[in-house]
Amino acid sequence: MFTKKHVAGVLLLAGTLFLTNGCGYKTKPIPPDDIVPQAIEDLRHSVSETGVTLTWTFPKETIKGTDLTDISTFDVYRAVVPMNDYCPSCPIPFSEATQVPGGVVDPEGNRQGTYERALLRSGHKYFFKVNARTSWWAASADSNIVSFIWHIPAKGPESVKVEAVDSSAVISWQAVTALMNGQDFSYPLLYQVQRSKDNAQYSNIGEMVAETRFVDTGLQNGETYYYRVQSVLMIENNSVSGGLSDVVSVVPVDRTPPAPPTGITVVQTAAGIKVFWDKSREADVKGYRVYRREADEKVASFIADVPAIHTIYEDMDVPAGTSVYYSVTAYDQMDAPNESAKSREAGVRH
Repeated sequence: MFTKKHVAGVLLLAGTLFLTNGCGYKTKPIPPDDIVPQAIEDLRHSVSETGVTLTWTFPKETIKGTDLTDISTFDVYRAVVPMNDYCPSCPIPFSEATQVPGGVVDPEGNRQGTYERALLRSGHKYFFKVNARTSWWAASADSNIVSFIWHIPAKGPESVKVEAVDSSAVISWQAVTALMNGQDFSYPLLYQVQRSKDNAQYSNIGEMVAETRFVDTGLQNGETYYYRVQSVLMIENNSVSGGLSDVVSVVPVDRTPPAPPTGITVVQTAAGIKVFWDKSREADVKGYRVYRREADEKVASFIADVPAIHTIYEDMDVPAGTSVYYSVTAYDQMDAPNESAKSREAGVRH
């Protein structure tokens, strides 16, 4: 005979068995590696007078290395810490994610994601990170973290100029003297030069500088480069990115002439005088120019242009009964050729 106590025990046991053998996930399922995107590694930020803009590149592969066709959403995480409470060694208090729509992945891997945030609070430090999702249960690992202190930024540099130099560019600008609201400032100010090849994606080049001039070296002559300059306030060893200058562009040009030819030799012939020289070892030499000076002249005159495949010229219009002196230059393939200095002279009496 069952009592109420026995019935309660049976019901408790049945409930336990039901919970133990019931269906449904108790935690999120683990997604397969072939749908989990690779982590974003190039999260960037730029600050203006209105707020911050985050940009990043769409992942194009899964963590398994297979191609992705689309991203469902991006999760953007933000943390805001008053500078008075900031603790470098403390965990970053990220809030719940804000979702940003994804889209189709560019097979070339160049599609950019964007997130903008306005109404930032002065005197606070901001942190952001992003992950990518192919579904609600398949999210990438977190991106790199970007951080900055929000303060009223400095104005962007003005009157930016760029000068083309051989394999280099010289960028200069006027000093910034006010914040974006027109107020003066007492914090140290630096400048960050940014460069692009397509006037779309810019990267910082070199270290920030206090001067209003920057030389960018190691460029490819004949290629177009775009530059802009950003002001950066330094507040308690933290950088506050400011305004950006207008964009300027430049095409570096080769202004370095070849070395003068060597081995100049002259030989008198029945028809005139032959001039010989050694072939230049420089790959960009397009040709040679031959100069002649008579004994009573101080300046040599140009008499012939010789293609680079030849290293000989015969002068058949030599004044008789006089000593003549020959020199040779080399010139390169630029539209306005760079011409070397003249070689040493070699002479003969005709």
